[in-house]
Amino acid sequence: MWTNEELNRYARHIILEGVGGAGQARLKASRVLVVGAGGLGSPVLQYLAAAGVGHLGIVEMDTVDLSNLQRQVLYTTAEVGRPKAEAAKARLNALNPHVEVETYALELTSQNALEILEPYDLILDCTDNFPARYLVNDACVLLDKPLVYGAIQQFEGQVSVFHHRPPQGACGPCYRCLFPQPPAPGTVPSCAEAGVFGVLPGVVGSLMATEALKVLLELGQPLSGKLLIYDGLYNTFRTISFGKRADCPVCGEQPSVTTLQDYAVFCGVV
Repeated sequence: MWTNEELNRYARHIILEGVGGAGQARLKASRVLVVGAGGLGSPVLQYLAAAGVGHLGIVEMDTVDLSNLQRQVLYTTAEVGRPKAEAAKARLNALNPHVEVETYALELTSQNALEILEPYDLILDCTDNFPARYLVNDACVLLDKPLVYGAIQQFEGQVSVFHHRPPQGACGPCYRCLFPQPPAPGTVPSCAEAGVFGVLPGVVGSLMATEALKVLLELGQPLSGKLLIYDGLYNTFRTISFGKRADCPVCGEQPSVTTLQDYAVFCGVV
């Protein structure tokens, strides 16, 4: 099952209590989809590939821009103008040739999300807009997939795990349990409008990768029902607990959202 090169590559995992050979084999058999290969996706993809996740999917339609390079450490100056999905795959293949990388150089929409997400065990939301976040959340709930979420703005970031079903116990809350409605249009500026501290995605993306590996390996306590908030200016962490809402329209007792909708309209995006 393992080559000598793989045994050497993953040696520090294999000797680690809680992972071991069985855990590393579990990672190798895992399929993980990362939606967004920008600031958050850059560290997430590199750490998951380095850890030996066997199959990585990347959903990303943009090309590398010079303004990305202040924080998107997956890319180089020479790759400006190159499709991010293509550049990311080449970088990950160079990092770990034992990982299969599949790319989707397209926009995730209500028409294609279920088909794209369905083959994967775990989804990571590394997007930067509210329509995409609600779309990914709803698709994960409808497909019964766990979701690792991260968001960044200026000097602050957030991380959580949604719709996580532990080996024993009830399924955890989803994104809509925490944020039932999107903010009013224009009230939350994008990173392009407000800026983002260059190292912030590295911190938040590393935390997301940590949560992803915990979920895949069934280790510790994932951030299910908890929102971790990081303040980069003061280097502080605080955690907000939240529960599953009985009236949640997608994962509640009587869900009204049973198909994917037009999330641009839902979020009031023109």
